[in-house]
Amino acid sequence: MGRHVLAIGLRAAASLLAVSALAFLVIAFMPSDPVMIAIRAWNLPADPETIAGLRAQWGLDGPLPARYLRWLAGFVTGDWGRTFRTGEPVLAEFAARLPLSLSIGLGGLAFACVAAVPIGFAAALRPEGAADRASRLLAVTVQAVPAFWLGLVLVWVLGVKLRVIQPFSGGPTIVLLAAGLVALHSAGMFARVYRRDLIEQTGQPHFRTALAKGLDRRRALWRHGHRGAIYAMLSAVRSEAGWAIGTTAALEVLFGLPGISQFLVQSISARDFFVLQAYVMVVAVWMLAVNGAIELAVRRLDPRWRESQS
Repeated sequence: MGRHVLAIGLRAAASLLAVSALAFLVIAFMPSDPVMIAIRAWNLPADPETIAGLRAQWGLDGPLPARYLRWLAGFVTGDWGRTFRTGEPVLAEFAARLPLSLSIGLGGLAFACVAAVPIGFAAALRPEGAADRASRLLAVTVQAVPAFWLGLVLVWVLGVKLRVIQPFSGGPTIVLLAAGLVALHSAGMFARVYRRDLIEQTGQPHFRTALAKGLDRRRALWRHGHRGAIYAMLSAVRSEAGWAIGTTAALEVLFGLPGISQFLVQSISARDFFVLQAYVMVVAVWMLAVNGAIELAVRRLDPRWRESQS
């Protein structure tokens, strides 16, 4: 297991290095000059001395390879630069906002996994029954309806008509609502994956043997199919991790939540270089961390790995 963790870590480090270089290059060649944007926004004199001073202060002078290496060294050591808009350290801004974004994205995925197990199990227990049809309807409906649109409907119903929430207050209720929207989209798909794998187990010899020994369908499904179905569902989480990032960003803007995605939106117009680069890296770390954690979990659930460790 230790060698496997090391291999995952090395692959992640190589991927982060490649992502950082590509993102740095793309952001560096974006149209418009952040220095000129700042000069216009702050009503500074557009003389050569001011322009040169801002470029030197923000590390935008010098050749591109040197700028990248200087940024990379600073990023690794915790110096993520300062945001052009407020002058505050980017790392401090992200540290203050990241817990909220993780609560929505990661919390939503966790809620979806928890909800998918009973929904998928009920659907597999009686295929084509009411629970199965309901889970199929849930999966199709939430996949067809954008979370942003559903969020607008909930704001209108819960905030305007019923007045049970304050839509743009940024309180715990709104955070839970945003996480619930992320979970709702993923739970249907996770439940169908879980249900599919459970039903596949019913055709295996060991399942028929369990029934012959006196176990009813419910206990046989849980005892002999649950672990394999969880294995399949965890594999599906990888595809949803990227979707959760985009939905979290949209919901932060919709509900006015001060997460890193809303901070990014505010920084794009100013071409806030260090914020854009940090956001790309945080998203890359999120994806690699989720993939690595799922790979380790799937490996632990693999019976071949357990046999090799016994």
